[in-house]
Amino acid sequence: MTVEERYEAAKESYRNIGVDTDQVLENLKNVPISMHCWQGDDVAGFEGEGALSGGIQATGNYPGKARTPKELMEDIDKAMSLIPGKHRLNLHASYAVFEDGFVDRDALEPKHFKKWVEFAKKRGLGLDFNPTYFSHPKAEEATLSSENEEIRQFWIRHGQACLRISEYFAEELGTPCTMNIWIPDGFKDIPSDRKAPRARLKDSLDQILAAGYDKEKVNVAVESKVFGIGMESYTVGSHEFYMNYAAKNDILCLLDNGHYHPTEVVSDKISSMLLFSDKVALHVTRPVRWDSDHVVLLDDETKEIAKEIVMSGTEHVLLALDFFDASINRISAWVVGMRNMQKALLTAMLRPNEKLKGLQENREFTELMVMQEELKLYPAGDVWNYFCEINGVPAKEDWFQEVKAYENNILLKRD
Repeated sequence: MTVEERYEAAKESYRNIGVDTDQVLENLKNVPISMHCWQGDDVAGFEGEGALSGGIQATGNYPGKARTPKELMEDIDKAMSLIPGKHRLNLHASYAVFEDGFVDRDALEPKHFKKWVEFAKKRGLGLDFNPTYFSHPKAEEATLSSENEEIRQFWIRHGQACLRISEYFAEELGTPCTMNIWIPDGFKDIPSDRKAPRARLKDSLDQILAAGYDKEKVNVAVESKVFGIGMESYTVGSHEFYMNYAAKNDILCLLDNGHYHPTEVVSDKISSMLLFSDKVALHVTRPVRWDSDHVVLLDDETKEIAKEIVMSGTEHVLLALDFFDASINRISAWVVGMRNMQKALLTAMLRPNEKLKGLQENREFTELMVMQEELKLYPAGDVWNYFCEINGVPAKEDWFQEVKAYENNILLKRD
């Protein structure tokens, strides 16, 4: 049977439970995922040879890492060519392209990201942005919560500069930019004063937002974390801090599913957040025992997150990925992660969600369990393969041959 014939058979199966697969594929095509640039070069950026800091670690030395903006853009192109649909690109400030000489992070301007805007325009991509509060000499102890006022003001200016750059992205590309603030500030051991650092962080964020920005163009988000290497006992930017700060200041709270205690799941948080905010920002990753940012798999939590996104309305969730694995082919990592997030969304869209919701409302839990379990073996894979075919990308594992050829012809020649 051809891919199309298998799709027609699957289409009939889903029609019998009230699911229109043609509409599902149209809906899926219109859900953009923001693909993170930092998988391509192990979060190195273009500022120099400094080591990663801030509790971040990329492990492995697989050959072919992107070393220049040109190489990184080529690798992004290759990955995007193997991912169905139209997506977005998520940049960190440390990926500025310096054509007229280096400037420090507090002096970054839109012109330092002109090459990225040109890249995005040609490909119809939206851009999202992140101030980079790590891997810098002034980030060795603390950033926005620093006791050193000179250091703190440096990082405040960086945040303000990033607001201007985010507006530039939105104006040039005609789509809002999500600007996400994450800092690694914290302590290795139990602090004597938890409040003072958070008070300084609050004041710093207030000063950044006071610089002013167009809320129609920029979605400012704040991202929490439980701990990092060297900050195991206390993180200034906790979930409770940012959730309250976001609510009070009408900005977004970003949920990263690697940034919580092991027994917490982000899939359970999305519906609660959206009862009090029109939108929530989301980084999907895969924690393994800690926030290790492994490549996203089609695992249970990814599928549960996707289900909550679909049930809540995809327009209410600003969806991005965040992982970096230097032990495997970096382009393959991008493609696997992005396609798995789309497969999870597809699986959620192929559920007869209104019927399942009705069973729960009527407390018909026996039939609900039966339906949810039977759906696990419905032919979602045949629908996925057809989705790939009509979007002009290889189905099943066929895409990997292109990655291997790219590795042999380009990546292995970089080292």
